[in-house]
Amino acid sequence: MGTVKTYSSRQVMIAFGNHSVSGYADDSFVTIEAKGDGVMSKTGCDGEIARAIDPNDQYSIKVVVLQTSPTNKFLQDKYTLDKKTGNGTFPVLIKDLKGGTLFSCDEAWVTKPASRVYGKDTNNREWTIETGAGELKEG
Repeated sequence: MGTVKTYSSRQVMIAFGNHSVSGYADDSFVTIEAKGDGVMSKTGCDGEIARAIDPNDQYSIKVVVLQTSPTNKFLQDKYTLDKKTGNGTFPVLIKDLKGGTLFSCDEAWVTKPASRVYGKDTNNREWTIETGAGELKEG
């Protein structure tokens, strides 16, 4: 008999320093993407293959929250502080508490404010965060 595994979006925890992200968007709410090229290769005319390992351990994180989320203020304040003083960085921890993905880094920063959209209904806000060296593990 097969093993049953369960995923729950309520069990995904995102922390920016001492701020716990809340008000996740109604669909995809976090994307973690490596900025480097990982392991690259080239094949010469004679078929010999050369590999190179990109030393870039940076990541880009997109976090999507509801328009009413307190995380919007936290990230806007960090962005404003960073622009004024250069001291707006914060550590990041993203963890699937059911044993899945774990991402962590010591320094991250908001690249620019999220776009604001206003209409009849509430909207989501997407924030882009870049990191220093980060570590991504599959649980």
